[in-house]
Amino acid sequence: MKMYFSLTLVGISLLAAGCGSSEVATAPTEGYSAAKSPYLVDSEPAGAIPVGEARESTEDGAEVTLVGLIGGSSEPFVDGLAAFTIVDPKVPYCADDEGCPTPWDYCCTQDQVENNIATVKIVDEAGRPVVHGARGLLGVKELSTVVVKGKAKRDDQGNLTVSANQVFVRPGQ
Repeated sequence: MKMYFSLTLVGISLLAAGCGSSEVATAPTEGYSAAKSPYLVDSEPAGAIPVGEARESTEDGAEVTLVGLIGGSSEPFVDGLAAFTIVDPKVPYCADDEGCPTPWDYCCTQDQVENNIATVKIVDEAGRPVVHGARGLLGVKELSTVVVKGKAKRDDQGNLTVSANQVFVRPGQ
């Protein structure tokens, strides 16, 4: 329950950050597609660490490169912003034979998600959140494996948010 509350707070803070015109990327978002996204990189950034390890070792304000699967809740994407949650690849998501319609919510292993989840917020050169859905901007979906590079932000509860300016989507994911 604590994790859902934390995720809700993170989602609300991301939405609040997206409401002020001075804090939001003002670049036009129409016409963005994964093929033209300035945030997608062609090669995987070096030194990626899993989300769980980053939550244990990454300090606030540090540059970090994370690897994870998009998920952690039934709706891991933030509407209207290029933001989503990722889960450490070591945490198993629900298998098809378990009858779970949304395996990316990790309902079968929810107890493992709390310490293995991070929020990713795509930001422009000035550090402002990009106002465009991550699905179209990056060509991703639930359970896509991504490597993100950016600046870490820690809150008082230990939650990790990465303000990312580079995203690599692993093929076949």
